[in-house]
Amino acid sequence: MDLTAHTDLRPWDAVIVGGGAAGLSAAQMLGRARRRVLVVDAGEPRNRFAAHMHGVLGHDGADPRELLARGRDEARRYGVEIAATRVASIRDEGGTLRVERADGAVEHTRAVILAPGIRDELPAVPGLAERWGRDVLHCPYCHGFEVAGRALGVLATSAQSLHQLELVRQWSAEVTAFTAAVDPLPDDVRARLTARGVRIIATPVREVVAADAATGTTGSTGTIDRIVGIRTVDGVVHAVDALFCAPDPVIDLGFADGLGLARTDLPGSPLAVDALGATTHPRVWGAGNVVAPYANVPVAMAAGSMAGAAVNAALVAEDARAAVADRAHVRDAAWEERYAASDRVWSGRVNATFAAIAEGFAPGTALDLGCGEGGDAVWLAERDWRVVGVDVAGTAVERARTAARARGLADRVEFTTDAVEVAAPGRTFDLVTSSFLHSWESDFPRISLLRRAAERVAPGGHLLVVSHATPPPWSHDGGADDDHAPHLRTPAEELPLLGLDPAEWIPEIVEVRTREAHDPDGAPVSLDDGVLLLRRVARGAAEPAREG
Repeated sequence: MDLTAHTDLRPWDAVIVGGGAAGLSAAQMLGRARRRVLVVDAGEPRNRFAAHMHGVLGHDGADPRELLARGRDEARRYGVEIAATRVASIRDEGGTLRVERADGAVEHTRAVILAPGIRDELPAVPGLAERWGRDVLHCPYCHGFEVAGRALGVLATSAQSLHQLELVRQWSAEVTAFTAAVDPLPDDVRARLTARGVRIIATPVREVVAADAATGTTGSTGTIDRIVGIRTVDGVVHAVDALFCAPDPVIDLGFADGLGLARTDLPGSPLAVDALGATTHPRVWGAGNVVAPYANVPVAMAAGSMAGAAVNAALVAEDARAAVADRAHVRDAAWEERYAASDRVWSGRVNATFAAIAEGFAPGTALDLGCGEGGDAVWLAERDWRVVGVDVAGTAVERARTAARARGLADRVEFTTDAVEVAAPGRTFDLVTSSFLHSWESDFPRISLLRRAAERVAPGGHLLVVSHATPPPWSHDGGADDDHAPHLRTPAEELPLLGLDPAEWIPEIVEVRTREAHDPDGAPVSLDDGVLLLRRVARGAAEPAREG
């Protein structure tokens, strides 16, 4: 039985494909962020052929396998799980990604980090592969110091090798460049190599010649100990103690083809990512050689750490959105329950404070947020306005529709439970209004909602906000003393919180008004209403066209 198979019904926060320096660095970051992480690793790191790694601060000369072993132990200490297998496929399922493993297990995850590394495809030169990672080397920064001052060869494999031809000269004055694959050399490159004393051999290479440690004989087979030279097709053996060669990077991402990830036109077609490792898929990141084929261990580690942090940040944002949605669902359900508990919650009449202000406007188009049972919206429609009413409670909206139909106004007013961003998409209005948009059960994001409401006001139009300046006496168990009541700000306090551009918005009314009314039982009461009336300045053709 595979004890690493994921049996929890919840999806992983992240599945990391590849347990090299990049993948484990990402896993460590996510593990420390208390995320549930699975690393799927086949155990074939690119640098497994090398006995030592260099240029890694604090780990110079260490065995790369020891680094990965320590990295796995560290990741496991933070709860990261590691599965010794491959990924067979990744499929987008909307809210999650489906990861099928080669061992048959299926995982579901909120995010994937692709860090499978790359495979080095060497030229088909006899003897080359046997010495790879020992004295056939790819990176002078990683291995140059250990062979410095010796006879070094550079086997050019493509135009990308031209930089390596010149670079290796920094580590030795005795350098032979085998250039058949890139001949004719550009004149400026040839001039620089010649000036630096680099021997140029344009004859194609036949084989890598190695010495047999036991017998001292040479050949491309048998028990070999060290490279002694490069034989070209003309039979000449050119003495070298080490050979640098830039292999072709091969990136195996067939398992992710269904995700449509963008690739770059660099050798190997690495993943296209932004500075944080994000790919063109919103749930997929990349790090390490799959993004930068020529990156060394420190660069891969840094990219993995960055991708891990970026994934956590994305999940934090997603968690917040989900929490807001859950809270909104609870809030909306509470309001629906409140309306459904009785045949009518409000009087059905227009609010007196609202009417006193709105009757001074010429009819146009209006958006009523928190329209309830439709008293204000129907009143506007009776006065030749075209109105959209929005509320979270379906029962309230249906009652508003019934009231509009009963008065023959169904063609002038529409009601919806859509959010303010969704209602009447793309439209602006002469009047956007909200009356008593408060919530005792669970706070509305009042200020941010009013900001979004302001965006729906047409140039020259008005934003009218009527609010409770003090809690009404019938609210729950005692108005201002009710611990569940929302914090009620005055219009003067709310205006600066909206953050509206003073060059674009003119306050026309910012005050508290007292009016006489009746409570739900019919008893007379005095209420304090906050009134905030703002006019949006008409700014010419640059402003969006007004609805109407």
